[in-house]
Amino acid sequence: MEKAEVEDLASAAVLLDRTSFSQVVFNSVDKFYVPGADVTCHYVFTQQFSPRRKDWIGIFRVGWKTTREYYTFMWVALPSDTGTDVAKQQEVQFKAYYLPKDDEYYQFCYVDQDGVVRGASVPFQFRPESEDDILVVTTKVKVEETEEHNQQLLQENQELKARCARLEEQSSAAQAELRQKQEELEALQGITKKLEQEAEAQKAHWDVEQLQLKEQDQKMRSENEQLGARVVELQSQLLNQERAMEKLIREDQEKTEQLQRLTKGNDQLRLSLTEQREQQRKLEQMVEEMKLRETAAVKTQADLMDENLDLSRRLGESKILCDHLRAEKEQMERGNELLQKENSRLLSYMGLDSDSVLPQVPASSWEGAPQKPVLIYGNPYSGIQESPTSGLLSAENPLRSPQQHAVEPPQALDPELTCPLCERVFPASELQVFEDHVYCHSL
Repeated sequence: MEKAEVEDLASAAVLLDRTSFSQVVFNSVDKFYVPGADVTCHYVFTQQFSPRRKDWIGIFRVGWKTTREYYTFMWVALPSDTGTDVAKQQEVQFKAYYLPKDDEYYQFCYVDQDGVVRGASVPFQFRPESEDDILVVTTKVKVEETEEHNQQLLQENQELKARCARLEEQSSAAQAELRQKQEELEALQGITKKLEQEAEAQKAHWDVEQLQLKEQDQKMRSENEQLGARVVELQSQLLNQERAMEKLIREDQEKTEQLQRLTKGNDQLRLSLTEQREQQRKLEQMVEEMKLRETAAVKTQADLMDENLDLSRRLGESKILCDHLRAEKEQMERGNELLQKENSRLLSYMGLDSDSVLPQVPASSWEGAPQKPVLIYGNPYSGIQESPTSGLLSAENPLRSPQQHAVEPPQALDPELTCPLCERVFPASELQVFEDHVYCHSL
């Protein structure tokens, strides 16, 4: 069964060799490779193919569909001179670490930079040793079973040959198609060269963009470092804010407790406020009573002010009269002094002592009606000494009569009004002004 499978894979390799995959030929490919050892792949470029820088060789599991199904790959090294060394033997080495570890069938495939497969090798396996090197010891029964199995394999081989014939027919058709494809390929190669030139120009543009991206990358890294420092700073700020938040929470708890205490105090204050409102109501009642009393007192005060004004007016009139009487008294006293001086002159002229002749008259007697003067020793001008009993002066005395010695009433003076509170003097003609002034003192 395994032999038939190998032959089938070999026919598939022949088909690949006859198609477009035959532009790169793999040679010296072993049937199996020992696991754990490096594998060297040998290949040769044909004249129809020109290698490029991004071509690669991959190890594919048999039955692959696309070039993305590779197990591992290696980049192809370009020849030093593509004009002379194209047909020379080329090789690439696969490291053991990257090779498959199972015993499935694999093959080498050459893929150009456009993703087109240019060559494929015969299948091979990764296994410790070949089965041909193993000595098999078996019994007769197993030999018979083996013969039967071989007959089956022979029958399958005939079927495979028939299949191979059909594949050869298909291969001839494929070769005709291949020639057509090669012509198309040459046209495509021209297009490819043009595209390569455009790709190189694009590559130069990409290189410039890559430099710009590198600069942007450096800039982004510096910004990233700055952001990292900013993050550290923000973390420290966040830690400080968390501490501040904890402090605020504690303060909030304290304020909550304080609010509870204030609520209790507020309840007490409400009770106290209720009592105060009751007291205020009583005080308002008392104020109303006081207002009534004050109204009565204002009315009484107005009456008293009217009475005070009347009394002030009367007091002003009395003051005017008192001033008038005082002025009369002073005038009478001045007249009395003149009379005393005249008597003294006359007595001195007569050679008499005033103390022995005139009796002492109290000052208060001058306030009443004037007394008639009496000459004790007679008339000094008569020439005849009269007796003491008849010493009264007669009315026909050529001297001044007693009526002439009496104090004449004072002439009428212009009275003045004096304020009893501030002693300001007003003329008698300004009585209304004087009354207004006295009333102002009572306000």
